[in-house]
Amino acid sequence: MKRIFLFLTIACGVALSGCEKDLDQTPISNGSVPDFYKTAADFDQAMTSVYSQLRGFPDREVILSELRSDNMYAVSAIGSRDWDPINNFASTLSINPYVADAWASDFSAIFRANTLLDQLAANGAVTGSLRIRYEAEAKFIRAFMYFDLVRKFGKVPVIEHALLPQEVSKIPRQDVAQVYTLIISDLQFAITNLPVSYTGNNIGRVTAGAAKGILAQVYLTRSGPTYGINGPGLGLNEYGKASVLLDDLIAARGTARYALQPTYAAIFSPTNENNSEVIFDIQYINNGSLGSSFCNVVVPDGYYGLLGLTFSAGSVEIKPCSNDLVNTSYATTDLRKGVNIQSGYTYQNVTDTRPFYKKYVNVAAKGANRNDWSINYIVLRYADILMMKAECLVRGVGGSTADALTLINPLRVRAAQPALTTLTLESLMEERRREFAGENLRWNDLMRSGLALTVMNAWVPKDDVGNKITRPITANLLLYPVPQVELSSAPGLYEQNPGY
Repeated sequence: MKRIFLFLTIACGVALSGCEKDLDQTPISNGSVPDFYKTAADFDQAMTSVYSQLRGFPDREVILSELRSDNMYAVSAIGSRDWDPINNFASTLSINPYVADAWASDFSAIFRANTLLDQLAANGAVTGSLRIRYEAEAKFIRAFMYFDLVRKFGKVPVIEHALLPQEVSKIPRQDVAQVYTLIISDLQFAITNLPVSYTGNNIGRVTAGAAKGILAQVYLTRSGPTYGINGPGLGLNEYGKASVLLDDLIAARGTARYALQPTYAAIFSPTNENNSEVIFDIQYINNGSLGSSFCNVVVPDGYYGLLGLTFSAGSVEIKPCSNDLVNTSYATTDLRKGVNIQSGYTYQNVTDTRPFYKKYVNVAAKGANRNDWSINYIVLRYADILMMKAECLVRGVGGSTADALTLINPLRVRAAQPALTTLTLESLMEERRREFAGENLRWNDLMRSGLALTVMNAWVPKDDVGNKITRPITANLLLYPVPQVELSSAPGLYEQNPGY
């Protein structure tokens, strides 16, 4: 059952021992690559190599999305770490390694997807429904990575084929609307051609439901305000398009097995993975290089010791949750708070009172070291479908606010909270904040809702006790800069985003 990365063990250890050099270091469009694509098994291994590019996505999202939002105030206690400038909205982010890694990793995944798509078109080794499914899977992942790029950087180069470096160096950044054209086309193809579910070792591959859910996010994001920047929001009022897709997912509960879990904690249990609430996740296994490391990004050594985990020292310090999230947004009776957040700890006479996310830390998922957890990372779950539908309803599309409350209140009841009787966009976003804390959705929620500037600037004086955020958060700071390494590799090709 465990999944896509079981295939990766074989792929990396056997076929990709020769192919990986082409995949990672030199353009896969060079002359040696077609020699690899000879059999259906070769294509399956190549498809796995595309999935493998998702492995580091959660780690980046913790830093570039959750930490960037009002959910965290991650200022280093000693010295200055690479994540501090992200927290502080610094003007020097073009040289930040996290920013550079996001650009490079997303385009690496796009490159692998493009290579597979090119070979599917040129090679007859895979035919029929399997060829169509591989094409749909590759297009989904390409769309997913481009959607991530648009939300982080705005304009980016649109590349639909595996190109040589000298060819890539001539492709400028395209307007966001052009990037969305490819994203939407790819996701529509995936919706039409992916199965609704899988069995056996194929569990974990992307489904038609995942494509519908991500496309609904795309339409909601495009509907958001422009903020006067060439960013992810285009003000297109496409809530109706999102609503139709979300209705399909809600109506398909019986056939697609989507349903809320009885308890909040059950969603994230390593003994309950691929449960009815999971629509799209990134799969991991304990295998040294195939385990996940995203939960380790915020968890200190001492807490592992408290749990009896004998990892060697080496994790970085706590990246705290914000006081506003912990003490203001959550009610003390909210069951989600205890699942999501550890409010300090004491271990070996050392006490740290700062709260941090513990959501995915479970000893049942531990591996050989702190970067080898078997727990999957949930990208999209059914609760998000319900809340996105409520967002459309609050916007006046597809029903009433009363209809929205019928979707939201089961989540509150599950968290032992009283049912809501009124709902606004602001209160809905705050409910999303509590439901998805630690799942790295908050920054994108603020952006598409139009609340990013007002919420963040109101939050700074409450939580920035170290006076690290030294300038107002303006529209130009809502996007990340183009990494300096990209500007330097092709001088004059890209213009820098304003504000940096």
